[in-house]
Amino acid sequence: MLKYEILINPKWLKKLDNDIWNDELVPAVLKIGEDRFSIKIAYRGNVIRDKKKKSYRIVFQKPYKVNGAHEIHLNAEFSDVSLSRNKLSLDFFDRIGVISPHSQHVLLYINGYSKGIYLEIESFDQYLLEKRKLPDGAIIYATNNRANFSLITKKKEIKKRLDQGYTLKYGDKEDIIDIKNFIAMINALNNQDFEKEIPHVLDVEKYFRWVAGAVCVQNYDGFIHNYALYKNGKTGLYEITPWDYDGTWGRNLHGRKLDYDYVPLTGFNTLSARLFHFKHFRKQYKEILTSILENDFNLDVQKPIINELFDSLKPHMSLDPFISSNAETLEQEKRVYFNFIKKRSSYLKEELDLFV
Repeated sequence: MLKYEILINPKWLKKLDNDIWNDELVPAVLKIGEDRFSIKIAYRGNVIRDKKKKSYRIVFQKPYKVNGAHEIHLNAEFSDVSLSRNKLSLDFFDRIGVISPHSQHVLLYINGYSKGIYLEIESFDQYLLEKRKLPDGAIIYATNNRANFSLITKKKEIKKRLDQGYTLKYGDKEDIIDIKNFIAMINALNNQDFEKEIPHVLDVEKYFRWVAGAVCVQNYDGFIHNYALYKNGKTGLYEITPWDYDGTWGRNLHGRKLDYDYVPLTGFNTLSARLFHFKHFRKQYKEILTSILENDFNLDVQKPIINELFDSLKPHMSLDPFISSNAETLEQEKRVYFNFIKKRSSYLKEELDLFV
């Protein structure tokens, strides 16, 4: 496991701690092996900022890019005793053909003090597109649960703006207009026009792969939050990518167990509801999910993946001062994961038989 050392002037560290909700970046140095990089750093996330083990946003300064990335995130994974749900989920999406940030576990030290095991995650931005040799295109983050593809919020309130819940990560003002038009189209077109127009705006096949991924790992928030939209510059179609998937594999974001049938077969948001109105779209989704259950989301495939990841973490658990997890904890959590996969996959297969 790589060791990351951050060296930061105590006054800047104090500035971060004085206002944990401030997103302002402060200067520091990141050392990886013999390499030293000038960076800027800030706390990131929402719930995690109140925890004793915090997550960080790192933006490279000199050099401007490292391994093709200008920005990375170091996630504490504090509410996950296995430190693994996020990585397993992002890797799963990558496996089933959804653009997904890559990740790796690292040991983090700040000014000589161990901060424990962190998950380094790629930032989904223009540099990721460049690194993956994907066409340039706008990237829009779904930054809160108003990003539900609807005109109405989760609390049944009418939205003040069509782009509520979304933040432009990369692009220009025209891209905000485009997302507003997309939301308007989803909600305003009659069925006939929607069926005709949606394939010209959305990569439906890739969208269904994303829905299927979120359905399999059962991310309750994933359908209205924790994703980014990418407008492929070559096709002109929206694609979608996952983000912050710690509330998965049988647990919620706080680490509490969820029943294996907590999330329905189709997930839930306005866009999916409109697509599933049409028989040919339901057939397409059924074929995608059936293939994923057969080839990707089952114990034969996932068990060795989980075993390998957990075995890589075991020797380092004692180095994390903020967690009480150990090798036995991981073995216990394995059983939670395996039981979830077995029951969840069986449940989804039964539901698919009724999905016509």
